[in-house]
Amino acid sequence: MIDIQDILDCLPHRYPFLLVDRVLEWESEKTIHALKNVTANEPHFMGHFPGRPVMPGVLIVEALAQTCGILALRTTGECMDGKLMLFRGIDKAKFRHPVVPGDQLHLHARVVRRRGQFWTMDTEARVDGEVVAEALLSAIIVPGEL
Repeated sequence: MIDIQDILDCLPHRYPFLLVDRVLEWESEKTIHALKNVTANEPHFMGHFPGRPVMPGVLIVEALAQTCGILALRTTGECMDGKLMLFRGIDKAKFRHPVVPGDQLHLHARVVRRRGQFWTMDTEARVDGEVVAEALLSAIIVPGEL
């Protein structure tokens, strides 16, 4: 298991944009299973949508991307080296069910291809075992200073 302090050491994101609370399982260069607890006090719920809060799909994809970043940066040993993982592409994104406050969003990623610093991962977000979103994400690891 990877706890929040290890995640903070790996990703540059901070509140309110850190969207991974814990990693439950991971296998270097292969798969990862992380968790995001969706809470009513998150700032995006004030406007999306008042009276019926729904987590924006773009934030679900971002949570999946952060999960991919943790897997790639831990695999390469570059968490503490100030490296960043930047999006290259989002393909085949589908949103199947709304995610609402109180849900536990289980974030899954599987490495499809790796070529040097370029990564492609098949991702899926689930709530109560049901797929709520999926996407094929590609990214690159770069030096921390852009």
